[in-house]
Amino acid sequence: MATLVFDIETTAQPIDNFDASQQEYLFRETEKLADPAAKDAKREEITRFMSLWPLTSQVVCIAMLNAESLRGQSLFVADDFEEVAEVNAPVKFIPCADETELLTQFWEVAKKYDHIVTFNGRGFDVPFIYLRSALLNVPISKKNWLGYRYACEPHCDLAEQFTFYSVGGQGGAARRFNLDFYCKAFGIESPKSAGVTGNDVSTLMAAGKFREIAEYCLRDVRATVELYKIWQERLAGIK
Repeated sequence: MATLVFDIETTAQPIDNFDASQQEYLFRETEKLADPAAKDAKREEITRFMSLWPLTSQVVCIAMLNAESLRGQSLFVADDFEEVAEVNAPVKFIPCADETELLTQFWEVAKKYDHIVTFNGRGFDVPFIYLRSALLNVPISKKNWLGYRYACEPHCDLAEQFTFYSVGGQGGAARRFNLDFYCKAFGIESPKSAGVTGNDVSTLMAAGKFREIAEYCLRDVRATVELYKIWQERLAGIK
Protein backbone atom coordinates (compact mmCIF):
# COMPACT_ATOMS: atom_id res chain seq x y z
CA MET A 1 0.00 0.00 0.00
CA ALA A 2 1.48 3.35 -1.03
CA THR A 3 2.03 5.73 1.88
CA LEU A 4 1.83 9.51 1.66
CA VAL A 5 3.93 11.53 4.12
CA PHE A 6 3.20 15.25 4.26
CA ASP A 7 3.66 18.45 6.22
CA ILE A 8 2.24 21.97 5.96
CA GLU A 9 3.46 25.50 6.61
CA THR A 10 1.12 28.32 7.59
CA THR A 11 1.20 32.09 8.09
CA ALA A 12 -1.19 34.52 9.73
CA GLN A 13 -3.49 36.58 7.55
CA PRO A 14 -3.05 40.38 7.67
CA ILE A 15 -4.92 41.85 10.61
CA ASP A 16 -6.78 44.15 8.21
CA ASN A 17 -8.56 41.06 6.85
CA PHE A 18 -10.70 41.10 10.01
CA ASP A 19 -13.39 43.61 10.86
CA ALA A 20 -13.56 45.60 14.08
CA SER A 21 -15.61 43.06 16.02
CA GLN A 22 -13.31 40.20 14.99
CA GLN A 23 -10.24 42.18 16.04
CA GLU A 24 -11.88 43.03 19.36
CA TYR A 25 -12.56 39.32 19.91
CA LEU A 26 -9.02 38.29 18.99
CA PHE A 27 -7.35 40.82 21.27
CA ARG A 28 -9.92 40.92 24.07
CA GLU A 29 -7.42 39.54 26.61
CA THR A 30 -5.14 42.53 26.05
CA GLU A 31 -7.81 44.92 27.34
CA LYS A 32 -7.76 43.21 30.73
CA LEU A 33 -4.18 44.37 31.28
CA ALA A 34 -3.50 47.82 32.71
CA ASP A 35 0.23 47.96 32.05
CA PRO A 36 0.95 49.19 28.48
CA ALA A 37 4.06 47.02 28.17
CA ALA A 38 2.17 43.92 29.28
CA LYS A 39 -0.64 44.81 26.90
CA ASP A 40 1.77 45.11 23.96
CA ALA A 41 3.45 41.81 24.90
CA LYS A 42 0.08 40.05 25.05
CA ARG A 43 -0.93 41.47 21.69
CA GLU A 44 2.33 40.25 20.16
CA GLU A 45 1.78 36.79 21.66
CA ILE A 46 -1.74 36.56 20.22
CA THR A 47 -0.49 37.74 16.83
CA ARG A 48 2.07 34.93 16.81
CA PHE A 49 -0.61 32.36 17.63
CA MET A 50 -2.77 33.59 14.77
CA SER A 51 -0.58 31.62 12.35
CA LEU A 52 -1.68 28.41 14.10
CA TRP A 53 -5.44 28.96 13.82
CA PRO A 54 -7.20 28.05 10.56
CA LEU A 55 -9.67 30.93 10.87
CA THR A 56 -6.89 33.53 11.12
CA SER A 57 -4.17 32.09 8.91
CA GLN A 58 -3.59 30.27 5.64
CA VAL A 59 -1.66 27.34 4.21
CA VAL A 60 1.32 28.56 2.21
CA CYS A 61 3.09 25.26 1.55
CA ILE A 62 2.41 21.52 1.54
CA ALA A 63 5.30 19.13 0.93
CA MET A 64 4.63 15.45 0.36
CA LEU A 65 6.52 12.29 -0.45
CA ASN A 66 5.64 8.73 -1.32
CA ALA A 67 7.33 6.91 1.57
CA GLU A 68 8.31 4.00 -0.66
CA SER A 69 9.56 5.74 -3.82
CA LEU A 70 10.60 9.04 -2.16
CA ARG A 71 9.08 10.88 -5.09
CA GLY A 72 6.73 13.76 -4.47
CA GLN A 73 5.89 17.43 -4.65
CA SER A 74 6.33 20.59 -2.67
CA LEU A 75 3.43 22.93 -3.41
CA PHE A 76 3.88 26.54 -2.36
CA VAL A 77 2.10 29.87 -2.75
CA ALA A 78 4.23 32.40 -4.63
CA ASP A 79 3.77 35.80 -6.24
CA ASP A 80 5.75 34.56 -9.23
CA PHE A 81 3.93 31.32 -9.81
CA GLU A 82 5.41 30.25 -13.14
CA GLU A 83 6.54 26.64 -12.78
CA VAL A 84 10.21 25.91 -13.48
CA ALA A 85 10.83 22.57 -15.19
CA GLU A 86 13.08 20.25 -13.18
CA VAL A 87 13.78 17.32 -15.47
CA ASN A 88 13.79 13.88 -13.78
CA ALA A 89 13.84 15.42 -10.29
CA PRO A 90 12.32 13.03 -7.70
CA VAL A 91 10.52 15.98 -6.09
CA LYS A 92 8.83 18.73 -8.06
CA PHE A 93 8.60 22.23 -6.61
CA ILE A 94 5.28 23.60 -7.83
CA PRO A 95 4.38 27.26 -7.25
CA CYS A 96 0.68 28.06 -6.88
CA ALA A 97 -1.12 31.33 -7.47
CA ASP A 98 -3.00 31.12 -4.18
CA GLU A 99 -4.07 28.87 -1.31
CA THR A 100 -7.12 27.58 -3.18
CA GLU A 101 -4.97 26.25 -6.01
CA LEU A 102 -2.51 24.75 -3.54
CA LEU A 103 -5.20 22.86 -1.60
CA THR A 104 -6.92 21.72 -4.79
CA GLN A 105 -3.69 20.21 -6.09
CA PHE A 106 -3.00 18.58 -2.72
CA TRP A 107 -6.36 16.82 -2.58
CA GLU A 108 -5.87 15.60 -6.15
CA VAL A 109 -2.69 13.83 -5.05
CA ALA A 110 -4.11 12.66 -1.70
CA LYS A 111 -7.02 10.77 -3.28
CA LYS A 112 -4.52 8.28 -4.75
CA TYR A 113 -3.36 7.17 -1.28
CA ASP A 114 -5.10 5.08 1.36
CA HIS A 115 -2.45 5.52 4.06
CA ILE A 116 -0.83 8.71 5.38
CA VAL A 117 1.95 9.48 7.85
CA THR A 118 2.46 12.78 9.68
CA PHE A 119 4.16 14.19 12.73
CA ASN A 120 1.44 15.80 14.86
CA GLY A 121 -0.89 15.72 11.88
CA ARG A 122 -3.84 14.62 13.98
CA GLY A 123 -3.45 17.62 16.26
CA PHE A 124 -2.54 20.22 13.65
CA ASP A 125 -2.01 19.54 9.93
CA VAL A 126 -5.14 17.51 9.19
CA PRO A 127 -7.76 19.61 11.03
CA PHE A 128 -6.05 22.72 9.67
CA ILE A 129 -6.31 21.70 6.02
CA TYR A 130 -9.82 20.36 6.55
CA LEU A 131 -11.01 23.72 7.87
CA ARG A 132 -9.09 25.80 5.33
CA SER A 133 -10.49 23.65 2.52
CA ALA A 134 -14.01 24.09 3.88
CA LEU A 135 -13.57 27.85 4.19
CA LEU A 136 -12.36 28.09 0.59
CA ASN A 137 -14.91 25.55 -0.71
CA VAL A 138 -12.17 23.23 -1.95
CA PRO A 139 -13.44 19.63 -2.25
CA ILE A 140 -11.81 17.28 0.30
CA SER A 141 -10.96 13.93 -1.29
CA LYS A 142 -10.15 12.14 2.00
CA LYS A 143 -12.41 12.69 5.01
CA ASN A 144 -11.30 9.80 7.23
CA TRP A 145 -7.91 11.02 8.47
CA LEU A 146 -9.14 11.92 11.96
CA GLY A 147 -10.93 8.58 12.59
CA TYR A 148 -10.13 6.36 15.54
CA ARG A 149 -7.23 7.86 17.46
CA TYR A 150 -5.76 4.54 18.64
CA ALA A 151 -5.15 3.16 15.16
CA CYS A 152 -2.42 3.54 12.56
CA GLU A 153 -4.74 3.16 9.60
CA PRO A 154 -5.39 5.19 7.60
CA HIS A 155 -3.40 7.80 9.54
CA CYS A 156 -0.16 7.08 11.39
CA ASP A 157 0.70 10.14 13.48
CA LEU A 158 4.26 9.64 14.71
CA ALA A 159 3.82 12.18 17.49
CA GLU A 160 1.16 9.83 18.87
CA GLN A 161 3.20 6.68 18.25
CA PHE A 162 6.40 7.85 19.94
CA THR A 163 4.43 8.91 23.02
CA PHE A 164 2.28 5.76 22.97
CA TYR A 165 -0.75 8.05 22.75
CA SER A 166 0.49 10.33 25.57
CA VAL A 167 0.43 7.42 28.00
CA GLY A 168 2.29 9.26 30.75
CA GLY A 169 1.57 12.89 29.95
CA GLN A 170 4.30 15.51 29.87
CA GLY A 171 5.84 14.18 33.07
CA GLY A 172 6.02 10.56 31.93
CA ALA A 173 8.71 8.48 30.24
CA ALA A 174 7.06 8.96 26.85
CA ARG A 175 6.57 12.72 27.00
CA ARG A 176 6.25 14.43 23.62
CA PHE A 177 9.22 16.13 21.99
CA ASN A 178 9.33 18.09 18.75
CA LEU A 179 10.44 16.60 15.44
CA ASP A 180 13.86 18.24 15.68
CA PHE A 181 14.50 16.57 19.06
CA TYR A 182 13.42 13.12 17.86
CA CYS A 183 15.59 13.43 14.76
CA LYS A 184 18.70 14.29 16.77
CA ALA A 185 17.98 11.51 19.27
CA PHE A 186 17.64 8.88 16.53
CA GLY A 187 20.53 10.12 14.39
CA ILE A 188 18.40 11.64 11.62
CA GLU A 189 19.44 14.90 10.00
CA SER A 190 17.28 17.60 11.54
CA PRO A 191 15.08 19.61 9.16
CA LYS A 192 16.33 22.68 11.03
CA SER A 193 19.96 21.96 10.18
CA ALA A 194 19.88 24.50 7.35
CA GLY A 195 19.04 27.28 9.81
CA VAL A 196 15.35 27.68 8.94
CA THR A 197 12.52 26.88 11.36
CA GLY A 198 8.75 27.17 11.27
CA ASN A 199 9.06 30.49 13.08
CA ASP A 200 10.78 31.94 10.00
CA VAL A 201 7.97 31.22 7.55
CA SER A 202 6.17 34.55 7.95
CA THR A 203 9.43 36.46 7.54
CA LEU A 204 10.36 34.45 4.45
CA MET A 205 6.90 35.07 2.96
CA ALA A 206 7.24 38.79 3.50
CA ALA A 207 10.67 38.72 1.84
CA GLY A 208 9.34 36.80 -1.16
CA LYS A 209 11.54 33.76 -0.41
CA PHE A 210 8.83 31.28 -1.29
CA ARG A 211 11.11 28.52 -2.58
CA GLU A 212 13.03 28.54 0.73
CA ILE A 213 9.77 27.76 2.54
CA ALA A 214 9.09 24.90 0.14
CA GLU A 215 12.57 23.48 0.68
CA TYR A 216 12.28 23.74 4.47
CA CYS A 217 8.87 22.02 4.44
CA LEU A 218 10.30 19.23 2.29
CA ARG A 219 13.13 18.71 4.80
CA ASP A 220 10.46 18.23 7.47
CA VAL A 221 8.82 15.57 5.34
CA ARG A 222 12.08 13.76 4.58
CA ALA A 223 12.88 13.67 8.29
CA THR A 224 9.39 12.33 8.99
CA VAL A 225 9.92 9.56 6.44
CA GLU A 226 13.16 8.52 8.16
CA LEU A 227 11.50 8.58 11.58
CA TYR A 228 8.62 6.51 10.18
CA LYS A 229 11.05 3.84 8.97
CA ILE A 230 12.59 3.63 12.45
CA TRP A 231 9.15 3.33 14.02
CA GLN A 232 8.21 0.57 11.56
CA GLU A 233 11.38 -1.41 12.26
CA ARG A 234 11.61 -1.00 16.03
CA LEU A 235 8.31 0.02 17.59
CA ALA A 236 5.36 -0.87 15.34
CA GLY A 237 3.02 -3.35 17.00
CA ILE A 238 3.62 -2.29 20.60
CA LYS A 239 0.30 -1.97 22.43
